[in-house]
Amino acid sequence: MGSVIMHNVVSVDGFIADEADDVGPLHEWYFNGDTPIAEAADQRYDHSGTGNGFKVSRASAEYVRTMWAGIGAIVMGRHLFDLVNGWEGQPPTGDHVVVVSHRPKPEGWHPEASYHFVDDVTDAVSRARKLAGKRDVAVTAGDVGGQIFGAGLVDEVAMDVVPVVFGSGKRFFGRLAGQRLLEDPHLVVQGERVLHLRFSVRR
Repeated sequence: MGSVIMHNVVSVDGFIADEADDVGPLHEWYFNGDTPIAEAADQRYDHSGTGNGFKVSRASAEYVRTMWAGIGAIVMGRHLFDLVNGWEGQPPTGDHVVVVSHRPKPEGWHPEASYHFVDDVTDAVSRARKLAGKRDVAVTAGDVGGQIFGAGLVDEVAMDVVPVVFGSGKRFFGRLAGQRLLEDPHLVVQGERVLHLRFSVRR
């Protein structure tokens, strides 16, 4: 069984978007290099909006490729699902998505897509683990990610830290209260305008 990894792009002061859900310059590093994350023949999940896929630094490409290849399922909140319309049934990585929501899947929405709606974070992680099999589960940051982290269900925290200060906005760990300890980062990759960090959660 794989790990549960809470992951997101984040500002240096810990925000994943502003109060209006604008990510500002947080995603610019996806377009500032010359190395595609995916080969041209494997662009089925191209959410770059360019038609050419994401192009990043070589260091970032190697890191992201490896991470994405290891993910079998994503857990996300309903707010993000609504913002991106569930990536139109094609997640950026992995084969399955579990949405934490008290509302069901929209009627008629991409019936072919492996999207599952549950109303409890513990059930969401359990479902995602089963769907992912031996691969990892990625948990998107924010309020739902913070709840999952606070429940002790996260094994690792992965941050793509961008050198920008937001000052306020949507926090990486949501409304999580109290302190939690992480181990020293076991992976540090310097990209261009981004620093990739991964920490194991101290048990």
